[in-house]
Amino acid sequence: MQYLLTGGYGCIGSWIVKNLLDQDHKIAIYDVEKNTTRMALIMDPHEIARIQFIKGDITDGSHFSNVVAEIGASHIIHLAGLQVPVCRANPILGAMVNVIGTLNVFEAAKIHNDIVRRIVYASSAAVYGMEDDYDSGPVDNDAILKPVTNYGVFKQCNEANARVYFLDHGISSIGLRPWTVYGPGRDFGLTSDPTKAVKAAILKRKFVIGYGGRNNMQYVNDTARTFIRCSEANYEGSSAYSIRGDVVSVGEIIESIERVDPGATGLLTHLDINLPIAPDLDDQAIQQDIGKIPYTPLDEGIRETWNIFKKHHETGSLISNDM
Repeated sequence: MQYLLTGGYGCIGSWIVKNLLDQDHKIAIYDVEKNTTRMALIMDPHEIARIQFIKGDITDGSHFSNVVAEIGASHIIHLAGLQVPVCRANPILGAMVNVIGTLNVFEAAKIHNDIVRRIVYASSAAVYGMEDDYDSGPVDNDAILKPVTNYGVFKQCNEANARVYFLDHGISSIGLRPWTVYGPGRDFGLTSDPTKAVKAAILKRKFVIGYGGRNNMQYVNDTARTFIRCSEANYEGSSAYSIRGDVVSVGEIIESIERVDPGATGLLTHLDINLPIAPDLDDQAIQQDIGKIPYTPLDEGIRETWNIFKKHHETGSLISNDM
């Protein structure tokens, strides 16, 4: 398989690349710049050197389409996007990257339908509304979408466009709706604070997680393997799926970090501001359509994150300017 990843140097992308390299797939990354900082947390230089880098802007549809043809991209994993803070500050730019960029991916697949076999793209749990917008219990995958951010609206638009491309052109795709993805490499975005709190524990620094309430915590390697699982599944359609990890309070996240690193006790606190996204999402739809997806319990994911950060701290390569 020839994989083409957009936004592949991000947190989720780095872990997807690591898993694909382990499976000996050919991988190209299409991005505006080459930045292997996150990859260096989990891969050695020889592994990183196996990745083909193609410089390009996802808003340039003609260039992206040409790249798909030139490398013979059989599988596209589309991760490129601007997150909540940037979309809030500059909605026009956010729409250009998140919506037009995604349309460019589907247009390329339409033009080169003899090459592209599957698209898997990053949607977001931000397509849902606040917890109070829904009945108690897990929110159904097909519940009404009530996004309260520009970012969430853009992701909802992408899901709808994916459905149109399937109806009009038979292009199958799968959208995935991560919530709080945590683990090595998660250094930016609204829900990156739990990962930064693990790093603070290593550094013995005080740290305040900037929100409270409940989170749907998904270990990044699980999220990455879910993207790959969807890219390989025998599937036809255009569904978008909620994915689920551990639904816990921010206080319980801090307790998990303290269990892994008792020396962090008392260093970590949190604010009481709830994020405007329902956390308790039902993942039965993806389990039924795609099959069992990876799951790492919170304490285990926190421990793996702590171990990787600790190794880099001991060698002096742990970056802390993201905190």
